[in-house]
Amino acid sequence: MSKIKSGSIDPAFPLPYPGCTYIVIKAPLEQSVSRLIQTFTTIALLLGVAAPAQFALADSSSPVQVSSGVNYELIGRWDVDKLNQILQVDTPKFLGVSVTYTPARNAVRLYRVVYASVVPERGNKPTVATGLLAIPDTKDTSFPMLSYQHGTVYGKEQVPSFPDQSPETQLAIAQFAGQGYVVIGADYFGMGLSKEPEGYMVKGSHQQATYDMLMAGRAVLDHMSLAAPKLFLGGWSQGGFVTMAFLEKLERAGVPVAAAATASAPVDVFVALSGFLDFPRKNDADWVPTLFILSSFAFENYYGVPGLARSVINDAYYDVSRKAYEKQPFDASQIPTDLHKLVRHEYFDPQFFAASAYGRLVAEKAQAYRWIIKSPVRNYYGEADEAISTGLGQLAMTYQHAIGSGNGQVEAISTGSTSHRGTYATAVPQWKIWFDGL
Repeated sequence: MSKIKSGSIDPAFPLPYPGCTYIVIKAPLEQSVSRLIQTFTTIALLLGVAAPAQFALADSSSPVQVSSGVNYELIGRWDVDKLNQILQVDTPKFLGVSVTYTPARNAVRLYRVVYASVVPERGNKPTVATGLLAIPDTKDTSFPMLSYQHGTVYGKEQVPSFPDQSPETQLAIAQFAGQGYVVIGADYFGMGLSKEPEGYMVKGSHQQATYDMLMAGRAVLDHMSLAAPKLFLGGWSQGGFVTMAFLEKLERAGVPVAAAATASAPVDVFVALSGFLDFPRKNDADWVPTLFILSSFAFENYYGVPGLARSVINDAYYDVSRKAYEKQPFDASQIPTDLHKLVRHEYFDPQFFAASAYGRLVAEKAQAYRWIIKSPVRNYYGEADEAISTGLGQLAMTYQHAIGSGNGQVEAISTGSTSHRGTYATAVPQWKIWFDGL
C-alpha cells in the first residue's frame, strides 16, 4: 500500500481531486498468477510432458534473463471479460466519448520488460529502461505487432509497463492484443522504473528508448519461440510525436514498418508552443502551461543548458514546477492555468522566443516530419482538439505533399469535431481497420 499526491492537471490521467492524497492498494495479482504458473508446471512434470511455453517461461516473482541487457517478468493476465470492460465501460468513461470498438476475442498476458539502452544527448550514457510486452494468450506462434507510444502523463507509473495505471494503454491492449496483435510500449526515459530525469519531447532519447524496446521485445518473443515480423506503429499526443520520431529512426535503420498512425500528434513542437504564446485559441487547454514546464526542464537536463527552465518560468512558480517535473508531491492548484502567469513575459514576443536558448532548441530538436517518409502514415486530428490545431494536425501531410510532385505516403484524416481525448478514442478503431487490411 502506498500514498501518492495528485500532480498537475493531466491530459491523459487526471486524479479526480487535485491536491488530495490518495491511497493505492496493490492487489496480489502477480502472486496469484505465479501460483497458477507453478501449478501448471508441476502438473506437466508429474504427467511427464513439457509445460506449455507461455506458462513455463516466466514466473512473475522471478524475472527471466534473456541476455545481459534484457529481462522480463509476468505482471498479469487480462481475460476477455476484462478487455471488453475496458472497451465498453472504462474507455468511454476516461476519454469522454462513446465509440464502438470490435470486441476482444482472446485473453492477454502482460509482461514488464527491462532493457539496456543509452542516452544519445549525454554521449550515449548507458541506462536502463522499461516497457510493456502484451501477448495474445492463444496457440498461435506468429502475430502482427503494434508498438504503442503513450501520451503526456505526470506520474512515473502512468505508463505502459504499469498498465493498470495507464487507461490509454489499456485501450491499445484491449483493441489490439485482445484481437491477436502483440503490443509493446516503451515507458520512455525517466518514466516507469527508469532512474533518469524525464526526457519529455527529447527526440533522440525518445527514438532510442522506443527502438531498444522493440529490439528487447523481439528478443523476448524469440526466447518464447514466438515471432511478430509485421510491425505497426501508433501513438497519441506526445506519443504521436514519438511515433513519428521512432518511424524516422526505423526507416534510417532499414527496419520495415507496415504502417504508422497517430492521433493528435504535435509533429512540430515549436509550432505548438508558438501557437499557445502568439496565436492562442479560445479553446486552448488549461493544462497547456505544464507542457512548458516539462519541456523546459527536460531540455535543461538532456541538452546540458543549466538554468534553462528558470529562464522560461516565472520565479513565483519555479519551485512547484520543478516538483511537478521531478515527480515530487505538489499541489496542482499552485500551477496556474493562465500561461501569462507561468511563462516570463518576454516569451510572448515572437522574436524573443525564436532567438532564446529554449526556442532555438525547440525549433532545432523537436520536429518529426521533415524527412522523405517511405512508410504509409495516417495522422488523425480532431477539429475541436484543445491542444493540437487543425493546421498542426495536418502539418506532416502538408509538408510531404509540398515536396515536388508530392509524397503521397502521408495522409491527415479528420475525426470530426473531437476533443484531444475524443480524437484518440475515435482514431483507434480506424487504426485497427487500416492495419488489418494491410
